[in-house]
Amino acid sequence: MRSVSGALSTVVAAPAFSIVSLISVLSVVAVISVGCGKVNELKAKKAFKAANQAYQAQDYKRAAQLYAETVENDPNLSSAYFFLGNSYDNQFKPSKRGEADNDVLLEKAAQNYQTAAEKLTTSSDARDKQLARRSLEFLVAIYGQDKLNDPAKAEPIVQRMIQLDPSDTGSYFALAKIYEDAGAYDAAEQTLLKAKEAKPNDPAVYMTLAGYYNRQGQFDKTIDALQQRAAKEPNNPEAFHTIATYYWDEAYRDFRLKEAQKKEFIQRGIEAVDRAIQIKPDYMEALVYKGLLLRLQANVEKDPKKQQELLKEAGRLHDKAEELRKKRAAGVGE
Repeated sequence: MRSVSGALSTVVAAPAFSIVSLISVLSVVAVISVGCGKVNELKAKKAFKAANQAYQAQDYKRAAQLYAETVENDPNLSSAYFFLGNSYDNQFKPSKRGEADNDVLLEKAAQNYQTAAEKLTTSSDARDKQLARRSLEFLVAIYGQDKLNDPAKAEPIVQRMIQLDPSDTGSYFALAKIYEDAGAYDAAEQTLLKAKEAKPNDPAVYMTLAGYYNRQGQFDKTIDALQQRAAKEPNNPEAFHTIATYYWDEAYRDFRLKEAQKKEFIQRGIEAVDRAIQIKPDYMEALVYKGLLLRLQANVEKDPKKQQELLKEAGRLHDKAEELRKKRAAGVGE
């Protein structure tokens, strides 16, 4: 049996020699690794350049191969993941939905959009952040009805987009659509109201709310949203013209309306369109709709004389609108 002191001296001496040797070996490996790293970076840059050329030429199959080669050689070239995902995405053919080779393209696209978003979100570069958002937007589209049709996976992505930029109303609109399509109407409405809180002066918020309420058959809320929009844009004739079109549509198409209510809607529509024409006297579309509203008013008018006056005025407005249309077509007054 070896002595304890002898064993200790061996243990102490051996590591001293091994560490020196190991350091030498690691130094050589490090040099080789650095060299390999540089070579791989050069390969990645070359592949990336060729991939971009193929992408611009819309050769998405070739582009995907080259972008895959790019990230294999340099995983830190984060933007390549977005274009790799988009190259797969562009190869997908809706007409071949259900075919394994075709459907897998969307799965690959989703994976790379996700990777791109994760890598680019942490960048301090504004262009990278923009591309990260685009990655999330395309990822949401992947899970939409026209592709994978998996709204449950899209919801958390849009929630993340809202967290990244709470002021971007487009994300709220996308989330509200997901909820509406799923039949979660209360959640859809609340999401749109949050969009209004985020950007109370954005006309698009009120138009989107109005569209949602109109689809739900909530006419009072539809008009309220449109009027809020007009209040934000008091000098925009289109805002008041839009209110008039909704009043005309409701009075013309909703046969459940009582006569008194129909008359009220027609009158409110005329008031709105008059405001639009006051702001812009040559507003052709507003003149057309005022004529339509006057014809509706004539239909519910009991006095034959007043009825004829309304129809005559409607005809005059039609002629004026037609004259403006011809001038516009000829490029006069533009």
